[in-house]
Amino acid sequence: MTTTTELTLFADYFQIHVSDADSDGDLSDAWTDRAVADHLAVAQDALGIGTVVNVNVSVTVVLLPEEPSDDSSEFDHVVEASLDVSLGRMTVLGCTDYGPDAATFEVSPGWNRVRASRHNLARAAEADIDSSKSPETTEKIRIQVWAAPESPATVIKRWA
Repeated sequence: MTTTTELTLFADYFQIHVSDADSDGDLSDAWTDRAVADHLAVAQDALGIGTVVNVNVSVTVVLLPEEPSDDSSEFDHVVEASLDVSLGRMTVLGCTDYGPDAATFEVSPGWNRVRASRHNLARAAEADIDSSKSPETTEKIRIQVWAAPESPATVIKRWA
């Protein structure tokens, strides 16, 4: 069964986080030069998804029973990584949000695959601090999650 949830998150420090709700989600060593270029920081139990703005972004979280088809042509930037969710509780939040208040999702315990597909990046970057004032300029992020064995992080489509 597919479950979809809409969120508005503050992308403080140009990032949002997806993490195991039962861990500290520490990404302090994960934001390497490569991670910044890929807009994706990876730790075993946490992912940082880079944004082009430092304001509110629109996030759609989609929990799936299996890997989705590739629709990357509809997006500006698409990345994937594995996330270990020990007890099956995953959070999605802005990086400075308070963890216990974060949106929490029930997923398969163990390894899950997370695909972050982002669009409207050029318009959001151009509007900068005012980007969240209009749907036409808001950065949009779709996060798809499904159970899958651990595999390397990958950039499916890169936005320049």
